[in-house]
Amino acid sequence: MFQILSKTELAQGTVVANEIMAPKIAAKAKPGQFVILRANETGERIPLTMADTDPVRGTITIIYQVVGKTTALLKSLNVMDHIQDIAGPLGRPTPIEKKGTIICVGGGTGVAVLHPITRGFKQAGNKVIAIIGARTKDLLIMEDKMRAASDELHVCTDDGSYGHHGFVTDVLREQLTKLGSEVKEAVTIGPVPMMKFCSKVTAEFGVPTMVSLNAIMVDGTGMCGCCRVAVGGETKFACVDGPEFDAHKVDFEGLSLRLTAYQKQEREAMDAYQRKCACAAKA
Repeated sequence: MFQILSKTELAQGTVVANEIMAPKIAAKAKPGQFVILRANETGERIPLTMADTDPVRGTITIIYQVVGKTTALLKSLNVMDHIQDIAGPLGRPTPIEKKGTIICVGGGTGVAVLHPITRGFKQAGNKVIAIIGARTKDLLIMEDKMRAASDELHVCTDDGSYGHHGFVTDVLREQLTKLGSEVKEAVTIGPVPMMKFCSKVTAEFGVPTMVSLNAIMVDGTGMCGCCRVAVGGETKFACVDGPEFDAHKVDFEGLSLRLTAYQKQEREAMDAYQRKCACAAKA
């Protein structure tokens, strides 16, 4: 079992950061990799990318948005409680090397995934321009950490409550127009529509672009096939072939459809969990 050392609620309590004691995972984890965990003995297995690691302290940090039963169950755990299982590090690490200027774009909780990658590119000697966004200022996460991990940070909010009034694609286009061939690669991580439109912008400028795909996963070893995605007309498994892929080859429409395949069951599970919690509170 894995002990929770800290719990921080972000984005009006809809996003939670947990620092967890996991020394063997922390010792080997690299940017871009993820873990699969179960909150308790009867819980489902869900993938979460590590937002940070500390091999000296032996800890990993996960950041998740409360959207269903499992994430609601995770949020109910407090400091000193234990998570039943955590398997990792899984997936292929981000290929990080010195290239020149890199643009890193994150939206929503995708910023948590982007953070170690951004930091890794900067530590490798690249000039890193980061662009992060959220619907409103109160939902923005990890601004300070992203500022420290990059050479230049641009913040966007859909409603204009903070930073640039508009989408991350607006600032991405501005930077690509200004810098031209100086930009050697882009990384974009966040909601599927955001990644899709960011990749369309970078394709216009001929900039190689990488995305991290949040496909549905069960075993994390490529056996179950739940995380399959079409990349360049070929079937890939996000858990072992990814989670990062060439953005200009990803079938985003197919990915979107697969992510909605179990919405009915997810709603039913969440409703049942909330009814159980309400009954327990009244008892």
